[in-house]
Amino acid sequence: MGKKRTEKVIFENVEVLDAGAKGVSVAKAPEGQVIFLPNVVPGDVVDVQTLKKRKSYFEGKAIKIHKYSEHRTEPECQHFGVCGGCKWQNMKYSQQLFYKNQEVYNNLKRIGKIELPEFEEILGSEKQFFYRNKMEFGFSDSRWMTNEEIESGVEFDNKNALGFHIPRMWDKILDIEKCHLQEDPSNAIRNEVRSFANANNMSFFNPRNHEGLLRTLMIRTASTGEIMVLIQFFEDDKANRDLLMNHLAETFAGITSLLYVINSKPNDTIYDQDVKLFKGREYILEEMEGLHFSINAKSFYQTNSEQAYELYKITREFAGLTGNELVYDLYTGTGTIAQFVSKNAKKVIGVEAVPEAILDAKANAERNNITNCEFYVGDMKNVFNDDFIAQHGQPDVIITDPPRDGMHKDVVAQILKIAPEKVVYVSCNSATQARDLALMDEQYKVTRVRPVDMFPQTHHVENVVLLEKR
Repeated sequence: MGKKRTEKVIFENVEVLDAGAKGVSVAKAPEGQVIFLPNVVPGDVVDVQTLKKRKSYFEGKAIKIHKYSEHRTEPECQHFGVCGGCKWQNMKYSQQLFYKNQEVYNNLKRIGKIELPEFEEILGSEKQFFYRNKMEFGFSDSRWMTNEEIESGVEFDNKNALGFHIPRMWDKILDIEKCHLQEDPSNAIRNEVRSFANANNMSFFNPRNHEGLLRTLMIRTASTGEIMVLIQFFEDDKANRDLLMNHLAETFAGITSLLYVINSKPNDTIYDQDVKLFKGREYILEEMEGLHFSINAKSFYQTNSEQAYELYKITREFAGLTGNELVYDLYTGTGTIAQFVSKNAKKVIGVEAVPEAILDAKANAERNNITNCEFYVGDMKNVFNDDFIAQHGQPDVIITDPPRDGMHKDVVAQILKIAPEKVVYVSCNSATQARDLALMDEQYKVTRVRPVDMFPQTHHVENVVLLEKR
């Protein structure tokens, strides 16, 4: 039995009302159903063709724009609307900040259902483009073809691509000429890799057949000017590997760390793979207020370095440390926040589930001559228990910066049990943050809230909350 076809409906002169989740905008059909639309801006008046129908909403696309919103702006990137990233690039930055602030407020109010103070002004990013310090690109031997290319009837001999996955098309890569997210020499390195590989007949990965030499390219940059390049090879072809890596080393003398991975498993994650050093050192250094942090191929580090500094300053300010406090930094990662606040604390205890991250945290503390930070590895819900507290002391302040899923309920329960005077909660997902705040509401009052925009041109937003004992 074939798939049931969804009848496509056209709605005319529909006003786009709001910005919704995941970067899409929201309109309403004549009968009141919600319509989710990409690549439009609140205030646009459009004709909509529906693509999918659900019980209470449609997914559609704008096929004609009758009136442009006053909040519109011309996208900078030639790939806008196709690659799937930077979905708000057609919206003025001031309006992006408005909707990000609104999303945080709505989540805390609707999901958390808690009393809130007046929000402090959302902190916008000074850089709205070229702000990312890490980018990952995929190779493919069957690139995504544009409608214009398909309709031209031209047969393309070379369909190799190095760029981004098309949304919902796991096997299709859009070839990227210029990305506006990472500063130079990122574009130059990527374009040179593609050009040199094509000139030397190196095979690009085929994700369906699982064959081909070149699989992924990762570029990391630091505010110090240091650069890391890692190429992931599917096949162990030493001759071609050395040819490409030597070419990169000679062409881009500024590369600090040149690495590779040979990965023939089904997925392209490198966290369970052996990273090989080809030239330079195994890490690059990031700097913040005189502190230096090593970043290796597997390290997590906030992807907007300059704005991360602003985020951490707000976190430190909310903590209000006097130099006498014992601070716990939960989900510490490589210990960036822990070390950043350490000069204002008596002692900082960092806890993290990833062993490699803790090794980095300890190495960074030693590099920075910080002696009042200790780091421990373990699953938060297991290691953060009564015995741990008895061994390391009752914290005065807890700083927590969990992943998108938020804190495990057992971690929340333990925080409530030990009841520090203050909790500073940094979150990249205000919905799960709101859920956790609701669980803490009986014991803690939210006294300060400040959203921080780490990712201009996208819908993502960080949020910092200060909780104080009632």
